[in-house]
Amino acid sequence: MRRLSPGGRLGLAVTGTLVLAALLAPVLSPSSPEALDLAAELSPPGPGHPLGAGENGIDLLTHVLHGARLSLTVAVFTVALSAAVGTVLGGIAGWVGGLVDEVLMRLTDVLLAFPGLLLALFLTAVLGPSLAHVVLALSLTGWTGYARLARAQVLTLRERDYVQAARALGASDARILWYHLLPNAAGPLLIQATSALPGTLLAESSLSFLGLGAPPGTPSWGALVDQGTQYLLVAPHVALFPGLALALAVLGFHLLGDAVRDRLDPRHAERR
Repeated sequence: MRRLSPGGRLGLAVTGTLVLAALLAPVLSPSSPEALDLAAELSPPGPGHPLGAGENGIDLLTHVLHGARLSLTVAVFTVALSAAVGTVLGGIAGWVGGLVDEVLMRLTDVLLAFPGLLLALFLTAVLGPSLAHVVLALSLTGWTGYARLARAQVLTLRERDYVQAARALGASDARILWYHLLPNAAGPLLIQATSALPGTLLAESSLSFLGLGAPPGTPSWGALVDQGTQYLLVAPHVALFPGLALALAVLGFHLLGDAVRDRLDPRHAERR
């Protein structure tokens, strides 16, 4: 088995550390997210607040750790929902064909005509700040890429000998699609999912930065960066540390996505 590249190992280390920190946030945090230390408001990193304090004396380390949990939860749920919906619809379109294929593909074209983040902004502005609304808004256009990919894979695989054999043995269309076609299309879809995680993290942070993501008071990297922009000259650490955490998370997932692509698509690794 081919070993991970140095970039892949770095990506795995960064994402693994991020996931571990998110899971252990209640244990690693110096205080609870609701705790306020008004006397230490905007204070720089020190013994009481390892990453400093923010507005109203919130502990930045606590909010960065709990923000990692929020961002990962939204990203994973969004990618999972997008992949599930897109894979099923794309698989049905490729297998059934005809009018069903035409309608589903034209629907994806319509959704792709709208910039995904702008559509998410509109939906969250109408529905209100909520993590569920963020997942729904980001998934509304996120599934289209999976649908196109799943359709292309099914169109390629449907003529394979094992599919024809299953059909000759009397297997139903649903069984062929679920047990023979989609599992064999899982590799490209997994590559698509890992590649989508960094963009989803950025989109969630962008919505929170604009006040349309997590509800007010919820620890969020985007909300912390937004808070820090008001104090860049007097307390730059308020925006620096959550922004650095977001940058490291995006970098780690990008590197991990490239490693997954190299592992599942040897031809791509050879071209590199």
